[in-house]
Amino acid sequence: MPSKAKRLSDIKEGGFKGLFLFCAFCSLLFLLAIFVYLLVSATPFIAKVGVFEFLFGTSYAPLASAPSYGILSMILTSIYVTLLSMVIGCGLGLLTAICLFRFLPHPLIRPIKALIDLLSAIPSVIFGLFGLIIIVPFMREYISPSGIGYGILSASIVLGVMILPTMVSVSLDSLNAVDKTYYEGALALGSSSTEAVFKVVLPASKSGIIAAMVLSSGRALGETMAVIMVIGGSASFPTSLFQSVRTLTANIAMGALESTGDAFDVLLATGLVLFFFSLLINVGFALIKGRSRHA
Repeated sequence: MPSKAKRLSDIKEGGFKGLFLFCAFCSLLFLLAIFVYLLVSATPFIAKVGVFEFLFGTSYAPLASAPSYGILSMILTSIYVTLLSMVIGCGLGLLTAICLFRFLPHPLIRPIKALIDLLSAIPSVIFGLFGLIIIVPFMREYISPSGIGYGILSASIVLGVMILPTMVSVSLDSLNAVDKTYYEGALALGSSSTEAVFKVVLPASKSGIIAAMVLSSGRALGETMAVIMVIGGSASFPTSLFQSVRTLTANIAMGALESTGDAFDVLLATGLVLFFFSLLINVGFALIKGRSRHA
């Protein structure tokens, strides 16, 4: 017969398994509840306005005497801001992680990583304030040909800085998880340190780096307050990096507390579109990750 200690250990293990299963179920339940709420609330409005008019309409004026609800401008702005911030943040973050992994003197690694991690503790409104006081005036005075500092580029720079901690931390963990024999074997075969890192270690850690990009893209797509403060807020069609525009998240935040009726329903419909965008990004990265594993 199993001893009392063994039975107690089995009970504890079963309890923890049940707890973990319950937490996983709750996560799925919350996700399903959000999706069902958005779908049920937004579908009647989208059906009334028309899917084509809602998704591809170029005029957005829900409070006008003749209201219009086209959100194409905000869809494009969200895509532009997310992609440009990913280029800035993921590129800089990956190179920073590589530097911390192999090319930085060991005594400097811990303090620099701690300072980068500290960025994740800064509230987004502080990033927005920094962008409003520093980046927007700099763009207006020295970069923008139109004399407008607000816009896609300013928002992308702010978001690029905001996603740095996630990109650096996850990428560095992924690089450190690669077996050291990969790097040492490449050196033994005559590769330089740079070649060993970029041609051997980096490809071996691409699964974790893709995960870092997924998390970073989600942060960039979903950020609201910092974007509102530096992007301008006008629901105009994006034709330049330097003009007042509006993202999907900014549109929801700017009208959530004051809108009623159809003007509020369009925000729910915008939230549903944003939900699908997030889903598509995660599915897309999952497919890329799956292909990289079988490559």
